[in-house]
Amino acid sequence: MKILISADMEGATGVTWPADVLPGTPQWERCRTLFTSDVNAAVLGFLDGGADEVLINEAHWSMRNLLLEELDERAQLLTGRHKSLSMVEGVQHGDVDAIAFVGYHTGAGTEGVLAHTYLANSITGVWLGGVRASEGLLNAHVVAEYGVPVVLVTGDDLTCRDADGYAPAARKVAVKDHVSRYAAVCRTPARTAADIRAAAREATALAVRYEPVVGGPFTVELEFDAEHLCGAATVVPGVVRDGERRVAYTSETMYEGIRTFKAVTTIVSAAVEEQYG
Repeated sequence: MKILISADMEGATGVTWPADVLPGTPQWERCRTLFTSDVNAAVLGFLDGGADEVLINEAHWSMRNLLLEELDERAQLLTGRHKSLSMVEGVQHGDVDAIAFVGYHTGAGTEGVLAHTYLANSITGVWLGGVRASEGLLNAHVVAEYGVPVVLVTGDDLTCRDADGYAPAARKVAVKDHVSRYAAVCRTPARTAADIRAAAREATALAVRYEPVVGGPFTVELEFDAEHLCGAATVVPGVVRDGERRVAYTSETMYEGIRTFKAVTTIVSAAVEEQYG
């Protein structure tokens, strides 16, 4: 049995504000240990539950945040950027039985600690088929095309609530409770590690592949905080204006959809000017 862990950082234990997750800051260095603790707890839990192999895919920012030397030696770490499926890289090879979303967060324009969708700012909302979408929802649709269930989600309490919508059977662990975008009531790492390990152990029983879901076409809408970003986004073929600060595109599969989404956000981030956005 092989488990894939998609590891993001904003939803990690103790993380509450931008400096906690921005590479190169003293706070980021400190929070890397907390992030690694959450991920390692999930690894241990899946191995406790009978998994034979655990692959961790780094999904945050530079995708070089986890401390390899602190992970259980039985795990493997996929680190670094420029991967075909970004946050869920590895699911496409046909050997993954289940996926865990560790350290996840809520989507742009919603309540939640460090809520955003791919870009830390600039995007004020994303919708998939008319439903407001978080990264968790988008990625859940991608992995469904490979018949891979989401069996564990960790993050703040609102992230767990969000996951009830796209992975109702998955085990959820709230490592902190939302107070504001930059504040939370946090559990200690000893407690969250124990909670995540126990949940991952239980989640292993849910690691049963199913027939790939063919649910397209998929329409994705993005709303930005500035009008000129629409012009940048429509450089991507198939992306069209859908309002003064909105663009939209339709893809036959979520494999294509998430790759287009990544292209749009990469170009838009390059079009943001300092201070004025």
